[in-house]
Amino acid sequence: MSSKCGLSRRDLISGTAVAAGVALASQLGGSLTAAEPEATTKPVKTYTNADFYNAAGEFQEDKAKEAYFDMFRRFGYPISETLRKGMWVLDFHLGDYANVGMAGIFWLNRQDYCYFGHEIYLLPGQMIPEHQHLPTEKGPAKMESWQPRHGMIYTFGEGEPTPEFLTKIPASQRDIVKSRHCKPLKIDEVGDLNRREAWHFMVAGPEGALVTEFGTYHDMAGLRLSNPKAKL
Repeated sequence: MSSKCGLSRRDLISGTAVAAGVALASQLGGSLTAAEPEATTKPVKTYTNADFYNAAGEFQEDKAKEAYFDMFRRFGYPISETLRKGMWVLDFHLGDYANVGMAGIFWLNRQDYCYFGHEIYLLPGQMIPEHQHLPTEKGPAKMESWQPRHGMIYTFGEGEPTPEFLTKIPASQRDIVKSRHCKPLKIDEVGDLNRREAWHFMVAGPEGALVTEFGTYHDMAGLRLSNPKAKL
């Protein structure tokens, strides 16, 4: 029997099992690496692109991940084996990872019930490239909200321009983006995409950021990036 969103019973059971496995793995004491339960007093590291690219200009994912793990230790955020194995990093082929890029993990992405759980990780001053979400055959355009759990972010979207925040946008992207209205979000403040299909992006504050995202089902086929050079 197919569900409303087009998944079979087998797909539903499989998706539920995967989600349950992720939740269980995070609860098992043996699945956690040694991680500080409290935030440390380590200074905030600053990075340059030389930290993430080799002499041939190739993006070094292992170097990028270690930068986030260092930030997690500073925040006192546990680094589980599930996180180590499931976290991905993207430089969007822009060659400017110290300023433009992200890491994240999809905890849940349920087409059957149309909901999504995601963590976004950003290094100090790092920006997610501007993008929008369009409807696809699998569902409507993604809607989302964001809640910083460590650090803070500058969220940019549609609305009256806020010139005082434009300098937070990395120079390489400043003349490309369409989103000119900024709303800063501190820990546990919640911001929303103001409409489906709106262009938007975020930039981390000076300490970096760990952000919980709540959203509807995310189909990558509906993602559009405003920078013509950016790609997944």
